[in-house]
Amino acid sequence: MKKLLTALHRAEDTVLVLLLLTMITLAGFDILARLLFGGGVLWISPFLRVMVLWVGLFGALIATRSREHITIDLINRMAPVPVKRWLSVLTQSFAAFICGVIAWHSVEFVQMAYEYGDKAYGQVPAWPLQIIIPLSFGLMAVRFILQAGADLTGAVKTEGQSA
Repeated sequence: MKKLLTALHRAEDTVLVLLLLTMITLAGFDILARLLFGGGVLWISPFLRVMVLWVGLFGALIATRSREHITIDLINRMAPVPVKRWLSVLTQSFAAFICGVIAWHSVEFVQMAYEYGDKAYGQVPAWPLQIIIPLSFGLMAVRFILQAGADLTGAVKTEGQSA
């Protein structure tokens, strides 16, 4: 299982780096084309906008794996250690629920884009570019569930040891 997780993490990191390098290269090429030839490549700007979505969601996915995502933890900072663990279970579970709801509805969104033949730009269909939304939020929901389970296991062990 650990090897599978390591491979998944390495794949996520690789995709994020490749997306960033591609964005930098395309943006640089477009800038040079505008300066040297008086106009850029038509598809680069809309493609870069889509890549920003992908980079943002991959970044969020990577941040959730190491618990470096944005949190509001005022109560968590002031609570005693046993309460912190239970608060973490509660917040991780809530985050999993919200990510699951977003993933569920974004699947419907992507399905509708496919059924109606939505175009992102030119003749490029929108649904393959939007597929990152349900995938990333679904994976984030799974990560939050696993983190809540790990926190719950830690809370139960701590309470069992002190009793």
